[in-house]
Amino acid sequence: MYKTPCSRLAGVWKCLPCGLIGVNVQQKLIANASRSHMSARSLVQLCRKNQAEWFTFQRLCFLKRQYVKSGGLCQRAKPRQETVALDDRDDSVVRRVQQIPALKPEPGTVVPPCDSKNIQAEPEATRAARLEARQWKESRIEYSDLPGIYARLSKIKLTALVVTTAAAGYAMAPVPFDPVTFLMASIGTGLASCTANSINQYFEVPFDSNMNRTKNRPLVRGQISPLHAVSFALACGIPGITLLTLGVNPLTGFLGALNIFLYTCCYTPLKRLSIANTWVGAVVGAIPPIMGWTAATGSLDLGALLLGGLLFSWQFPHFNALSWNLREDYSRGGYRMMSVTHPGLCKRVALRHSVGLIGLSALAPVLDVTTWTFPLVSLPINLYISFLAFRFYRHGDRQNARKLFFCSLWHLPMLLLLALTCKKSRVSQEEAAVAPSTASLAL
Repeated sequence: MYKTPCSRLAGVWKCLPCGLIGVNVQQKLIANASRSHMSARSLVQLCRKNQAEWFTFQRLCFLKRQYVKSGGLCQRAKPRQETVALDDRDDSVVRRVQQIPALKPEPGTVVPPCDSKNIQAEPEATRAARLEARQWKESRIEYSDLPGIYARLSKIKLTALVVTTAAAGYAMAPVPFDPVTFLMASIGTGLASCTANSINQYFEVPFDSNMNRTKNRPLVRGQISPLHAVSFALACGIPGITLLTLGVNPLTGFLGALNIFLYTCCYTPLKRLSIANTWVGAVVGAIPPIMGWTAATGSLDLGALLLGGLLFSWQFPHFNALSWNLREDYSRGGYRMMSVTHPGLCKRVALRHSVGLIGLSALAPVLDVTTWTFPLVSLPINLYISFLAFRFYRHGDRQNARKLFFCSLWHLPMLLLLALTCKKSRVSQEEAAVAPSTASLAL
């Protein structure tokens, strides 16, 4: 195969002035040609020799768990250990093993005879029950367990936080309080959150099974079927969006549907593709207070955007500190979080948005959302979370991350409560609006 090219190359190299270099290159080319010829021939012989040893589809079964296609976070199957046949053992090693002498019983003791029937003496009913317990069984759901399963499927604590922020947005709106609209907005927002969380768990079953934090979720453990989970999500989502659209206003219903779409179709797949998932997730968390404001006013004002901005910035120190101590879990699950792929950026972003909470709090009285006392009374807690974020940025250890995370848990309720107590009254806003009109009439 390579005879004619090599002979031509030999003629070319003989004509070159540098004969020694030509001979060396010629020898390397001939060696490479023979090596490639041997490798190609051995490949053909391997394919013809034993077709049972071909690389078949069954050996690609582990790719079912390999969802990350690029980068350094891809999961790899554990190589199977080769079994050593008993006939291949070394007799010289066996000969060096000394026999353990038999133990002689003490005089006067009665040793029962070693009988296999006595050892395996087991009631037939016990043996049948033990063998039946080891068999695969169809999972059956007890109706008494469904409330707990639904609570874990919908992430009831996260849903409660979402409803709380939506209620805070409704309470901060400069309109009279309507309990019926408030109740419908809270229920609809909670149902939309249950839908988003359920669909999120439905998509992430193979990844949650690899993480210690999420391996006990209902779908991972097989407590309910995927069809049951999707049915529960639809049973929550359709009435929730309908209640927000028809019972509150179409703008709030649109924001609820947009939040479900962003969480399930944007944030969930981005967790395995890019660190931009954290910013998309922050947008998802910033929409509920905006929904509360629009449920009360029916319009999207600057005050609603300010409340959304506060929630947007708060989520970065909260989630970055949480994910810092879960880096091993996220890497096993194949999630591209800042704490895994960009640890320096993770600490900088947490510090940046912690300081940004001070500026957003100072912007609230400018937009007539609160009085000027709100920036002053919220300054201590904002400075404290910024201080913890700075320590987390400087050191970046587990202890500082844990302190920042636990501080964020009480910082948000305290910040919303202070904003509610310093809310600008509706009477003062109406007087400020009436004053220019009366002045114009007097002129």
